[in-house]
Amino acid sequence: MKNSEKMVRELLATAEIEVNGDQPWDIQVHDDRLYGRLLRDASLGLGESYMDCWWDCEAIDVFIDRVLRAKIRKKVEKNLRLALHVLQAKLFNRQSSSRAKEVAERHYDLGNDLYRAMLDKRLNYTCAYWKDADNLDDAQEAKLDLVCCKIGAKPGMQILELGCGWGSFARYAAEKYGASVVGVNISKEQVALGRELCEGLPVELRLQDYRNVEGQYDAVISIGVMEHVGYKNYRTYMKVVDRCLKPDGVAFVHTIGTNISRTTGEPWTDKYIFPNGMLPSITQLGKAMEGLFVMEDWHNIGPNYDPTLMAWHANFSKAWPELKEKYGERFRRMWEYYLLSSAGGFRSRSQQLWQIVFTREGTMQPDCRIS
Repeated sequence: MKNSEKMVRELLATAEIEVNGDQPWDIQVHDDRLYGRLLRDASLGLGESYMDCWWDCEAIDVFIDRVLRAKIRKKVEKNLRLALHVLQAKLFNRQSSSRAKEVAERHYDLGNDLYRAMLDKRLNYTCAYWKDADNLDDAQEAKLDLVCCKIGAKPGMQILELGCGWGSFARYAAEKYGASVVGVNISKEQVALGRELCEGLPVELRLQDYRNVEGQYDAVISIGVMEHVGYKNYRTYMKVVDRCLKPDGVAFVHTIGTNISRTTGEPWTDKYIFPNGMLPSITQLGKAMEGLFVMEDWHNIGPNYDPTLMAWHANFSKAWPELKEKYGERFRRMWEYYLLSSAGGFRSRSQQLWQIVFTREGTMQPDCRIS
């Protein structure tokens, strides 16, 4: 047995994963070049080699959960390619205004047919809230209602949403609470469809970068946007919120978060799914808020993302016969790996989902503590 194969088998064994084993989380290797590629390229090589059909696994979500719990990544990720990736992030602002549109063009503008097939009826592309729900539609409505409750949404309230997707929140807040919402987004496809879905409501969706927003609002929120802001811009984001929030207003952020402060995104995800994305840490967000805001509530609903992602994967798999001609087999494997590996990440508690409510000094504390 070659040294690289022996090392990979030993690493996987620490997570009770067997090569060509008979458990759903065991990997079936089709190309022996996989072993050297994993040792050389770590998580990037793992994802790329799956796209290349070098290995398969019946339960990728369970496989990734086990790999993360065993902390295998830390044992193989220190190599030159990753070091250069980190250096690039420190030297350049990968989420600058000029580069921000890359993720919209490569991910969010992929095709509304794909997202309509995969998501709930309101097109929420963020973590749902499953506490009292047993299906995706109800869980996503529960999430939207949770946000509205935390910011005290009410008739006539003026809300600014930084990064509005297809207008899911804006539409819900207008329909259910009578609020007026201005949403900004850099995805042409999302804004175009969102305007159709919100027609006739007090909702304005703009094709605009969050950094360029002006005006004063009762609440400033974002749902699933901080993951694209980048650590060099967290303070800029908070200053935009400060600029646009009325003196007695409430601010809200819903974001995936990481347990350790980093300056780059996960390499495979950065390359294939969310270009220039990265997850913030508590320390990074806290520093960005310091001196501007009072943190009122920090709620972790991270375990809810696992069933959300599994529901998206089930919808995607069901719709694939209608999607395959347009997107192709390599895309299917890429998207499948993205959804299932993400589910494993949340199941292992390597990633969190935070809902943060904050105000300014002198503001009456909002009633936002909802379990």
